[in-house]
Amino acid sequence: MMTFVNSQPSFLSSERATLLKLKQEWGNPPSLSNWTNATSSSPCSSWPEVECLNGSVKVLNLASKELIGSIPPFICQGLPNLENLILHDNFLSAPFPKESLYNCTNLIELDISQNIFFGALPDDLDIGLSRLQYADFGGNNFSGDIPPSIGNLSTLTTLLLYQNLFNGSRLPPEIGNLTSLETLGLAYNDQLADPEIPFEFGRLKSLQVLWMTGSNLAGRIPDSFSNLVNLERLDLSLNNLEGGIPGGLFSLPNLDNVFLYKNSLSGNLPSVVQSFNLTQIDMAMNKLNGSIPDGFGKLQKLEVLNLYSNQLSGQVPNSISSIPTLRIFRVFRNNLTGQLPQEFGVRSKLEAFEVSENNFTGKLPDNLCAGGALTGVIAFSNNLTGEIPKSLEACDRIISIQLYDNNFTGRIPDGIWTLLNLTSLRLSGNSFFGELPSKVAWNLSRVEISNNRFSGPIPPGISSWVKLSVLKASNNMFSGQIPPEFTTLSELTVINFDGNSLSGELPSDIKSWNSLTILNLARNKLSGQIPLSFTSLQDLSELDLSENQLSGQIPTQLTNLRLTSLNLSSNKFTGRIPSGFDNMAYQNSFSNNPDLCATSQISNIRNCHAKRSHTKKFSPKIIAMIVILSTLVLLAAVLITLFVFRNNSKKKHKRIRTTWKLVSFHKMDFTESSILSCMTEHNVIGTGGSGKVYRIAVGQPRGYVAVKRLWNNKKVDQNLEDEFSSEVQILGSIRHSNIVKLLCCLSSNNSKLLVYEYMVHQSLDKWLHGKKRNPMDHGLVPLDWPRRLQIAIGAAQGLCYMHHDCSPPIVHRDVKSSNILLDSEFNAKIADFGLAKILEKHKPGGQEANNRSSIAGSMGYFAPEYAYTTRINERIDVYCFGVVLLELVTGKEANEGDGDLNLAEWAWKHFGEGDSMVGALDPQIKDPDTYLEEMSTVFKLGLICTSTLPSSRPSMKDVLEILRRCNPSDQLPEEMKEGREEIDVAPLLKRESYVTSDNTMVSNGSDDMIQL
Repeated sequence: MMTFVNSQPSFLSSERATLLKLKQEWGNPPSLSNWTNATSSSPCSSWPEVECLNGSVKVLNLASKELIGSIPPFICQGLPNLENLILHDNFLSAPFPKESLYNCTNLIELDISQNIFFGALPDDLDIGLSRLQYADFGGNNFSGDIPPSIGNLSTLTTLLLYQNLFNGSRLPPEIGNLTSLETLGLAYNDQLADPEIPFEFGRLKSLQVLWMTGSNLAGRIPDSFSNLVNLERLDLSLNNLEGGIPGGLFSLPNLDNVFLYKNSLSGNLPSVVQSFNLTQIDMAMNKLNGSIPDGFGKLQKLEVLNLYSNQLSGQVPNSISSIPTLRIFRVFRNNLTGQLPQEFGVRSKLEAFEVSENNFTGKLPDNLCAGGALTGVIAFSNNLTGEIPKSLEACDRIISIQLYDNNFTGRIPDGIWTLLNLTSLRLSGNSFFGELPSKVAWNLSRVEISNNRFSGPIPPGISSWVKLSVLKASNNMFSGQIPPEFTTLSELTVINFDGNSLSGELPSDIKSWNSLTILNLARNKLSGQIPLSFTSLQDLSELDLSENQLSGQIPTQLTNLRLTSLNLSSNKFTGRIPSGFDNMAYQNSFSNNPDLCATSQISNIRNCHAKRSHTKKFSPKIIAMIVILSTLVLLAAVLITLFVFRNNSKKKHKRIRTTWKLVSFHKMDFTESSILSCMTEHNVIGTGGSGKVYRIAVGQPRGYVAVKRLWNNKKVDQNLEDEFSSEVQILGSIRHSNIVKLLCCLSSNNSKLLVYEYMVHQSLDKWLHGKKRNPMDHGLVPLDWPRRLQIAIGAAQGLCYMHHDCSPPIVHRDVKSSNILLDSEFNAKIADFGLAKILEKHKPGGQEANNRSSIAGSMGYFAPEYAYTTRINERIDVYCFGVVLLELVTGKEANEGDGDLNLAEWAWKHFGEGDSMVGALDPQIKDPDTYLEEMSTVFKLGLICTSTLPSSRPSMKDVLEILRRCNPSDQLPEEMKEGREEIDVAPLLKRESYVTSDNTMVSNGSDDMIQL
């Protein structure tokens, strides 16, 4: 006893030393600042990350501590009694650390999830970690096959391998040997090559959770799953499974949750459903067909039934509506028919009822909200009839009612309009009638009642609809004048009142409509002039006042608005068309206004300089002769047409006139026709994955424009559609001298054109690397260093504006030398915003903004964490720009290193090995000794920007400041000159890693920060 007590202090001292060494090895993170050598600080009692047993470390929990590096070999030598090692959500990056972990002979829990470990899992895991009970390797970059040896870890109760890069074609059936396994997570391994679920998985009789979402699973669900007698949760969503669901699956006595949604399953649903413990069934987004089994109604504990987005047919079984625990019922987007069971809501507290996009007939169930919990009724696009159930008037939890495109009739119950939490009421495409109420729900923001039979005036009480954002009331029978109270609604963005009988003049006091983007009052009886106040609607993009009785001149100030659509046709306007609209882009906007004239050749519009002809009266005899001659000419024309048609009956020609829509973002000094007529192969100056780029002459003073044609196919690619929308949304709204100008865009059914200012010297990529690819290109001369530095500063200014001066910020996601364009003075401009994203910094209610996206960008420029986390932030662009800086200094391409290394990896290796700076420089740079210090600074800045740890990368504001200070003082702005020598720029990791030619990660071994 005495011996044990005497030995304890020495024992703790050695473990304290190990822990402090670990802290240093992992970058001395601030989160472990309380780990000190002070004797008053006991690891077992004062360090919350450490738990002890009998004075020795048993649990080490370092989750989310911003650790960098790997797991050092001394960890288990210094902590011999360690049983639980928890390291998830850090920045550890290395192959699987078997040399370190295989010394942990007492380890029963290992959690290294959400890090950046890579490579294959070892084949001998069962030997090195034989006592392991809990293993979480998820959220890493492990690749290759899942080793069969995992099936020999007989003590495992939890195995999580989700969200990795495994790319094998089979799942190891040996996993079926883990008879103690309770949780198996293989989800989100979308690189797997269509593996089937092994039949042997049916031997996992202790399994409670099987989670295999999104892993390219193919084949059928094994019948052996009926042996999983303890299964509580099954998730096979987002796969390519086919066939039916095994009938035995529903006979499992303890199955509490079944998730089989978002697959591509096909086949009939089973008719045998016997389990009485199922609480959730989700089979949505598959290819299931056949009818919904009546056996579902036997599941008296069922709370959620999701069968949407399948090919189910037949009726909904009445038995389902009688389940007393049912909360969520979603069967939308199927081929279901018949009447909906009227018992829905009578015996259970329904929360969601979504049956849209089917072929249901009859009326809605009367008691959907009998339980008082309903939040939504979504039944659009069916053949439902009858009236809206009055019982919904008492359902204050309802947020959305969507019944559009049905055959409903009658009045809207008054209580529906004023439901306490209602935000969206969408009833278009029915036969509802009645008038608009003066009072609605306090938070009602969207009302869609188009294509019904509503009538009466717009009530003055509409001023109380203060949250209204969208009002679509087209094709009804509203009448009377537009009341001034309507113009007080400050949150309106869309107004559609076209196809009614509104009369009187347009409202003149509309200053509260400053958020309006769409205003459509076409096909009414409005009169008078367009008030000048309409020209103050700066957010307005679509204006349609056609088919009214408006008169007077069109306000010239309307041209100051950035309208994407304008229709003033079929009115009584007079005078000249404003010069900003007097071009081919608006040739259909003014038709059927006889007293309008234009100075350009707009079809159907009189030329302002042409004299109007006067009709001469003729005698009846002359008129008769003209009629006879006209008839003979017409008859001859018909005969000739018939003759031509008969001789060409075997050749049918269909002429299609392409209609183009033009949206301008700057003042245009060219026309649509001048662009379209020059889209020839002769003018092509570049091609890419998304289309071709043309140089088109448009005359002085502009000279040329660059036109990017995104596609030319009858079937539009959705990715290209997204790129076009992103480019238009972002470049159409931002202005900066270092960001290329998008002048306008033109779109048709099968083609999209983006028209930019023409950059004489094209891309930086061409000047840095073009000569190497095409030695015969004698027009390219090597860029000297001052010009390269000028380009770096210009590009940095553009990115800095996007990251720091735009609100919300914009992330480009594809910064590379080919997307940095150069004008005649070699000023740099950022281009190609097809992959750019606007960051959501905050969302209402304190929710975290969703700034994730599918992986996009170019090889050699990928930030390492982007491929893993898909999180979008400004640090991704900083990494890409760091690669561009390395290109400017070294002359190498982004994918050009030694062996398998890319440029960033090669540069880190070069620096880590202490090689001469001169050896990294582009040999094409003249007088390198003169600029060696500046080039060295930019090279090291490129290293900082390409740090593997995102938090170690500087902001673009810092990058720009450092680059500016590389310029001679006489080129700096005045505010930058003072104190130039005092700046301290060394924001870099103490340790970095690089990949050697055999693809292993090696620390550069330096404890010194890079000094610029």
